[in-house]
Amino acid sequence: MRIMVTGGAGFIGSAVVRLLLSTTEHEVCNVDKLTYAANLASLPGADENPRYRFVKADIADASAMRQVFEEFQPGAVMNLAAESHVDRSIDGPRDFIATNIGGTFTLLQEALRWWKSLKDSRRDRFRFLHVSTDEVFGSLGPTGAFTEESPYAPNSPYSASKASSDHLVRAWHHTYGLPALITNCSNNYGPYQFPEKLIPLMILKGLRGEPMPVYGDGQNVRDWLYVDDHAQALVLVLEKGRVGKTYNIGGNSEKTNLEVVETICDELDRSIPSNGEPRRRLIKFVTDRLGHDRRYALDVSRIEADLNWRALKTFETGLEETVQWYVGNCRWWQAVLDGGYKTERLGVEKAIV
Repeated sequence: MRIMVTGGAGFIGSAVVRLLLSTTEHEVCNVDKLTYAANLASLPGADENPRYRFVKADIADASAMRQVFEEFQPGAVMNLAAESHVDRSIDGPRDFIATNIGGTFTLLQEALRWWKSLKDSRRDRFRFLHVSTDEVFGSLGPTGAFTEESPYAPNSPYSASKASSDHLVRAWHHTYGLPALITNCSNNYGPYQFPEKLIPLMILKGLRGEPMPVYGDGQNVRDWLYVDDHAQALVLVLEKGRVGKTYNIGGNSEKTNLEVVETICDELDRSIPSNGEPRRRLIKFVTDRLGHDRRYALDVSRIEADLNWRALKTFETGLEETVQWYVGNCRWWQAVLDGGYKTERLGVEKAIV
């Protein structure tokens, strides 16, 4: 199969591309705009693989997307291109609307045009997989979990933009027949994650002996999913999922933000002792994020029953591997910092549109 992966230089997208190149015979076209969080260094060896090609393009550029479809002639699209950082969406929501909503619309239009041009079995086999987030469902109380039938109630500019894109995909399937599927995942972590997100940011601050900020009281709960487990699930949904269905993908690893940061501190202390002083002393409680959702959790029984998928990593084993990766790959993250990212706090000012 020829698979077009949008956002393939991002965190989750690069994990998908690495998996496709290493464990399948599929051809991969990585379409990425190369915004601040994209990094082609997250795809070591890909350029030498004859089954890989890269196109620098914006999914909101209709002519560029049409050219990719006509030249690569994909049998499937995996849409992972998105602006994804909640704090950044609070400061500047415009880019989130443009990419997550406008870009998805443009990609759907071009995918629909391409799909309609296909004949017989190629048309029957074509798939459009849209990758989304659990944040579209809003905030949970202390118990329960979101199912695929839970109503949408997004609370941040980021989650609202992703909810909008999900609705567009459903509409293009229902109205035009585009063979589409949607996945909603919990918080991802693992190697190659841009250090604006909680886990890599805390690892780097812990390594450098800097204060480790925890929002509010630190009791906000997230379910954590190792990125390689997520990539495996996405390929499985693409190949075997039922058209028109949505699949939740989670790690069954609920942790408070404080628990996550404390575990990072302890793992760093084991790996690189800091003059005998525990890194938990670096934890600093700071003003909470605007509109901070209290808890997310996903019911993953559908993907477990229908596709026989299970997350293989526990949070403890996955986090240990993640910390060790950042410890051993300082060249990768140092290049990110040298490129201008300052690990500063975002999402505390009024929206700048």
